[in-house]
Amino acid sequence: MEQSFNYEKAFSRNIGWVTEAEQAVLRTKRVAIGGAGAVGSFYANTFARLGFGKFVLADFDTYDIVNFNRQLGATMSTLGQPKSEVIRRMILDINPEADIRVFSEGVTSANLPEFLRDVDFYVDGLDFFAFDARQQTFAKCAEFGIPSTTCAPLGMGAASLTFLPGKTTFEQYFQWGDLPELDKAIRFIVGLAPAGLHRAYLVVPSAMNLKERRGPSTIMACNLCAGISATVALKVMLGRGEVLAAPHGLHFDAYRNKLVHTYRPGGSSHPLQRLAIAIGKRMYSKMLAEA
Repeated sequence: MEQSFNYEKAFSRNIGWVTEAEQAVLRTKRVAIGGAGAVGSFYANTFARLGFGKFVLADFDTYDIVNFNRQLGATMSTLGQPKSEVIRRMILDINPEADIRVFSEGVTSANLPEFLRDVDFYVDGLDFFAFDARQQTFAKCAEFGIPSTTCAPLGMGAASLTFLPGKTTFEQYFQWGDLPELDKAIRFIVGLAPAGLHRAYLVVPSAMNLKERRGPSTIMACNLCAGISATVALKVMLGRGEVLAAPHGLHFDAYRNKLVHTYRPGGSSHPLQRLAIAIGKRMYSKMLAEA
């Protein structure tokens, strides 16, 4: 059994689905991951095992026991430790040659230019309620011409949107502007998953509470998000395979055995989106009144 690290051997089982030349390209690519918690930790693991050689991680939080159901780095041995540092160690355990920049203060308006410096692809792993950080990060990606994706772990599935340079931007699609956080939250949910495949089997509706900034999540959904997002990144980095960019989206639900390709030109201005947003606001107002 070989004890020393060798990049070519470590990722040799990727060859077949990628060529040796393509694997060498991935080795040079830098992925930035905003958030190192639920989906973020799986993104880091997946991109590292895919053979990406350069990373940027950002997360200000530490591990708590409530993270155990869905966060790859959350274990008894990492309780209280910074998430970004735990995930940095995990990547280096997979690829000790990896080039990693860490922002332990998370993504902020002050560090965004440095966070996205020399980045080839951005993956959104920020907390659902990190509206300002998410809005600013995607705006910078659009400004810098960085392809990016956001994939939501919904129920036991995943809903994905990708933003490519020169095409529909995050802001053009969601149209957040200076809206209140509740409006941003509803537009984000509706915009990410117009098909709403996950809604049919939410058995404890009270577990989703936007006011208290909490919601349910599963390990299966986080795994699916990582697989989808890394595949999109691979296709973009290698320039092969069709990439569905916003206003196109993809929603796969393993529980429902369904895959839906969504298309909402105009994003939040699309008639169906406007209707769904209005229904969402009405439903949430009713939930608040009954609380």
